[in-house]
Amino acid sequence: MKDYRNLKVWERAHQVALRVYSITKAFPKEEQYNLTSQLRRSAISIPTNIVEGSAKFTDKDFANYLQISLGSTHEVEYLLFFCQELELIDAKQIDPLVKEVGEVKAMLISLIKKVRSN
Repeated sequence: MKDYRNLKVWERAHQVALRVYSITKAFPKEEQYNLTSQLRRSAISIPTNIVEGSAKFTDKDFANYLQISLGSTHEVEYLLFFCQELELIDAKQIDPLVKEVGEVKAMLISLIKKVRSN
């Protein structure tokens, strides 16, 4: 069992989730139960699965939860791209966030490999 607060990837994922929540506040009301909700759920899934996985007793279980977090990074990336295509988010807002999601993705991949090699 690990303390998730000591994991740099959790801190970065937490910041991504906060930024997604902030950006989606400006989405149209008609998207509240569609894209806004889906993007927020995907974003919060990244750090929450890290937290849940860190409470597991085996490295295998921890790695499985990290894998779920990794899948959520892909979902967030796509949804941000989709929102940009719909002109709900402009490039000035999305580009730094997509970069940050990519960095979280790389950190998760590295941590998954490390945990699985134990």
